[in-house]
Amino acid sequence: MLSRAPMPTLAPSRAERWDIFCTVIDNYGDIGVSWRLARQLASEHGIAVRLWVDDLRSFGALCPTLDTSRERQQIAGVDIRRWHNVTLDEEESATLTEDSDDALPGEVVIEAFGCTLPEYFVAAMAERAHPPCWINLEYLSAEPWTLGCHGLASPHPRWPLTKYFFFPGFDPNGGGLLREREVLAQRDARTGQGQKPAHIEHYPNLAPLPERGLRISLFAYETPAITALLTIWAELATPAAPICCLIPASRALQAVATFFGQSLQPGDVCRRGALEIHVLPFVEQAHYDALLQTCDVNIVRGEDSFVRAQWAAKPLLWHIYPQDEDAHCVKLDAFLDIYCPALPAAASAALRRFWHGWNAGELDADTWCAFADALPTLTKHAAVWSARLAEQEDLASRLVLFCRARV
Repeated sequence: MLSRAPMPTLAPSRAERWDIFCTVIDNYGDIGVSWRLARQLASEHGIAVRLWVDDLRSFGALCPTLDTSRERQQIAGVDIRRWHNVTLDEEESATLTEDSDDALPGEVVIEAFGCTLPEYFVAAMAERAHPPCWINLEYLSAEPWTLGCHGLASPHPRWPLTKYFFFPGFDPNGGGLLREREVLAQRDARTGQGQKPAHIEHYPNLAPLPERGLRISLFAYETPAITALLTIWAELATPAAPICCLIPASRALQAVATFFGQSLQPGDVCRRGALEIHVLPFVEQAHYDALLQTCDVNIVRGEDSFVRAQWAAKPLLWHIYPQDEDAHCVKLDAFLDIYCPALPAAASAALRRFWHGWNAGELDADTWCAFADALPTLTKHAAVWSARLAEQEDLASRLVLFCRARV
């Protein structure tokens, strides 16, 4: 049974240790959010964080210094643990409880995106003299119903424990968005000169980029819209108005390779007319943030890069993770409904048409042209939108305040 938890009004003494559990289901979204959150809690809030991850290989793509062969290690102030996400029998659970601190929960336990905690760990949570604050960190959504569920408490059916639902979001009454203290200052330092750099930080093997024309980053899931958009760009780009597209190595790269009729790897450059494609390596998060901040348009996917594109304060296109029965379309429109009202009608219509076409896998030249014509307006709007979001408390800070009132 759910009940609404009262909003905290003060922050008691600091919790000593937090546990974050993350199951890598698909792509890098879940671990991307969990890793950002863990680092920020450690560096900005002085919290000792244990991050439990069941797939270190995928995690390693975001954290090149990670040793995927180790069971535990310290990186960026975070205690990273390999999570053997299996059910233990009673004997194994008892052994783990007696011989290891792995079963000693911290003051706060975060279940990222509804992953199921080990039963022995839940039992250990119940045995604490003061049970931890148990958080189910939900997926990001602008849907209105999430505001009604944010902070709701759900008592455990067997143990004297309560789980709280925490919804990241865009509204001041929600859970907020991940935003490190320095991210906006770093962005402004990179973009303050008003010129696009020929070289982007942390991409040492990248060929020099054209300093004029439209620069676009493309990070997407597989979709026929990639081929359609490349075709449109190749036909419409001109020497006076070239297009340079930067594509990090990802699942989208196969469509690009097929379009150019050749295999591709990081460092490759392809051209068709005034369209120029640069293939980038998959890099850690801070380096990807720098890429977004130096582009004119950012095509992003999932949750983590979607939020980072908003802090980049540039026009964006969101490739939302597809769900059964088109449930993702509702989430897509929920965001457009809060993002578009301040736009002029023509720009709003162009943005909605482009987003819907991309996520449906169907694009035509008119859709792209309308979006391109609206870019001056969309660029100003993106800056205003980002500034407005930055006036709110970030997700980590709201989470700390929420939990410290309950431990």
